[in-house]
Amino acid sequence: MLKSKTFLKKTRAGGVMKIVREHYLRDDIGCGAPGCAACGGAHEGPVLEPQPLDPASSLCPRPHYLLPDTNVLLHQIVSVWRPGTRASVASSLQLPGSLETYVEQEQGENANDRNDRAIRVAAKWYNEHLKKMSAENHLQVIFITNDRKNKEKAIEEGIPAFTCEEYVKSLTANPELIDRLACLSEEGNEIENGRIIFSEHLPLSKLQQGIKSGTYLQGTFRASRENYLEATVWVHGDTEEDKEIILQGLKNLNRAVHEDIVAIELLPKNQWVAPSSVVLHDEGQNEDDVEKEEERERILKTAVSEKMLKPTGRVVGIIKRNWRPYCGMLSKSDIKESRRHLFTPADRRIPRIRIETRQASALEGRRIIVAIDGWPRNSRYPNGHFVKNLGEVGEKETETEVLLLEHDVPHQPFSQAVLSFLPKMPWSITEKDMKNREDLRHLCVCSVDPPGCTDIDDALHCRELENGNLEVGVHIADVSHFIRPGNALDQESARRGTTVYLCEKRIDMVPELLSSNLCSLRCNVDRLAFSCIWEMNHDAEILKVRFTKSVINSKASLTYAEAQMRIDSAAMNDDITTSLRGLNKLAKILKKRRIEKGALTLSSPEVRFHMDSETHDPIDLQTKELRETNSMVEEFMLLANISVAKKIHEEFSEHALLRKHPAPPPSNYEILVKAAKSKNLEIKTDTAKSLADSLDRADSPTFPYLNTLLRILATRCMMQAVYFCSGMDNDFHHYGLASPIYTHFTSPIRRYADIIVHRLLAVAIGADCTYPELTDKHKLADLCKNLNFRHKMAQYAQRASVAFHTQLFFKSKGIVSEEAYILFVRKNAIVVLIPKYGLEGTVFFEEKDKPKPKLIYDDEVPSLKIEDTVFHIFDKVKVKIMLDSSNLQHQKIRMSLVEPQIPGISILADTPNMDSDEPERKKKKHEK
Repeated sequence: MLKSKTFLKKTRAGGVMKIVREHYLRDDIGCGAPGCAACGGAHEGPVLEPQPLDPASSLCPRPHYLLPDTNVLLHQIVSVWRPGTRASVASSLQLPGSLETYVEQEQGENANDRNDRAIRVAAKWYNEHLKKMSAENHLQVIFITNDRKNKEKAIEEGIPAFTCEEYVKSLTANPELIDRLACLSEEGNEIENGRIIFSEHLPLSKLQQGIKSGTYLQGTFRASRENYLEATVWVHGDTEEDKEIILQGLKNLNRAVHEDIVAIELLPKNQWVAPSSVVLHDEGQNEDDVEKEEERERILKTAVSEKMLKPTGRVVGIIKRNWRPYCGMLSKSDIKESRRHLFTPADRRIPRIRIETRQASALEGRRIIVAIDGWPRNSRYPNGHFVKNLGEVGEKETETEVLLLEHDVPHQPFSQAVLSFLPKMPWSITEKDMKNREDLRHLCVCSVDPPGCTDIDDALHCRELENGNLEVGVHIADVSHFIRPGNALDQESARRGTTVYLCEKRIDMVPELLSSNLCSLRCNVDRLAFSCIWEMNHDAEILKVRFTKSVINSKASLTYAEAQMRIDSAAMNDDITTSLRGLNKLAKILKKRRIEKGALTLSSPEVRFHMDSETHDPIDLQTKELRETNSMVEEFMLLANISVAKKIHEEFSEHALLRKHPAPPPSNYEILVKAAKSKNLEIKTDTAKSLADSLDRADSPTFPYLNTLLRILATRCMMQAVYFCSGMDNDFHHYGLASPIYTHFTSPIRRYADIIVHRLLAVAIGADCTYPELTDKHKLADLCKNLNFRHKMAQYAQRASVAFHTQLFFKSKGIVSEEAYILFVRKNAIVVLIPKYGLEGTVFFEEKDKPKPKLIYDDEVPSLKIEDTVFHIFDKVKVKIMLDSSNLQHQKIRMSLVEPQIPGISILADTPNMDSDEPERKKKKHEK
């Protein structure tokens, strides 16, 4: 049936235009209930559960379906529709185009009221319709709405209707669902006790006007990990220098949560503050005791020189909430029988959340997930609701799940839709595969990787040509051959963005059949590759470069140690060893030349765990040893990435996916320059070359580790390297590598960026065809945004995994005393690095319930004087290391000062800390 509406519209030119809107109504849309004879099989497949909801509701004892309104679906879906309760939700979404349920908007009726009426009409139609289907069962549809007027009208019209809370409380078989109800307080009830803590958020319309006029600034709210009363806002689209605005104090933070998009107002210059050097964590004081907060805020405001002051602001409104489900633990209320408790998130940047639950006793000591529902002006903390119980705190599986969820790492098994695009086994190379591909199986190719590596991305070869020059090849797994644009496998790989390497497991970007088998360049099997082949002279100067899709057969899969042993062994002169020696010789020349151009050699302490073969607990922890062969592989991967970047940019000047590393602003280097000056050394930072040269010169015969410490500190000054689309940016330079152009080509098994680069290169050399998304710079820019986020989260997840396994290691090891070096000094603490374990930690000098020592902090030097002892950056100290389990939520490695000896501060090396579980652990061990 066709309904049409005609109206006249005046054009800008003054003419009159007749507009006809047509609405087609169908009479063949089924109800979606399986076995419905009345629909005559009009629907292709059942969209409702084969069985309606079991009659376990005290309000609705008959079998029934639920029909929620839009707001219930948006806010309460976790309560009314989740696996386990078999809640069948009837769909009103398929019915608006139905002849029997279509409703037109009436005169004076707003869109929201029309939608509510349409859902009521659908509910009434369902009830009438299902009576015909199952008269004997009295099957009905229950309308769920939290809108009081909507519910009243439904009841008047004879539709069984309940609020979400009424219905969920009636589910006698699932009482735990009550905890999952979202806490949505109405604006009118927000200030029931008359006490206002926070100022009102301005409406979006006023915020947009203010941002347009320059009264307000828009940016991303970044809460501090070290100080819960401080945050920064990175202003969108502003200049690099003025990008960061500081916010200090509870009222200026004004209920913003980490990663929210906020509008801020700059405060007058006489109210500007300096970033605080105090480490301050929310200790879970009474949520009503706001006076204590104001007392703590005074600690932040210490006298500083005017040049230390930074632009300071306050949050005036929220542009967009970026809330997600949060992992953490329940802080059970001290009030007996109380249902209101505080939830402490694992991420210190997220505020505590107030929830109501009847399961507090059962949830103590468990990791749980909680969602935020809102943050009233009269509440110290936001309101939320319980979502899921993850498991017992400290258990490896639970903690791994927490860190994956907290870092938003997609880690569910690959779906059948994704797996359906994998090649059928057994797989072999066909004639079709060989099209536009070179056969390089005769070359002496080998791979060099860490021990136990199964996802081998890259392999190399080096041989002498008849003309006396050298041919060097980097052969990369041809993953793009198996992952075609736009299918489910491609979409899932793009969503994941990167493989995530944890201490004990790997979260693959692509299914294992590809990552560890068909794409892995294992030895003695034919594999498809994408090869970058140079002709070089013996001085590593490139004479020619070519790119080709290829087939290779690796002759050896070596570890770095095995490759090094071959290079160093005088007794070995086979083809593989000769190839490795040629590669190593050229790599040294390439590295020297790169460093001469200003490439940085930085440092970061990396650790390797040795696991118990049965328990999989860490039994040893040591810093990773780097060999010449590590550097050899790295040099040729860098060279391949640079060569490919040049090629794809030549062919696709507007659509190349590249990687850049911005130069840090001069202010980033302040701490490095001051630290070097305290040891009578000068670090120049005007260019990457001057920084590299001054780091090379910064040596001390009496302090050999000083240079490593300086390089570690220099690493902390760097900006993040990012992917970008060449047509959306002007600055291509990679600061750390001193290269004018760079990309990622060498790891397509574990990085999606490399797959796109492979596709661009394949089109550039005529080995594959293009497709629309590949040359759409806006889509490429969006892809880069996701890849940058995934890459950053993968790094954080990896660090969190190392931190957790370090805790396990020291839990079994007990108290350890080790030498350490100071990396940073704070107002109330020093941050130290322990070279033996590559471990960083904080030694606090102010503790609860202990006399406060006399502390004098000097930011200019920088130094911290405690009583009569002065600590500078890079000073050598001795610390005691142990696991502090006094706070189950934030178990941490605790460090205490052993040497130098300061009365009342330093402790004996073997003294247990009474805040930990160490005495109890030793007692139990002794009893056994």
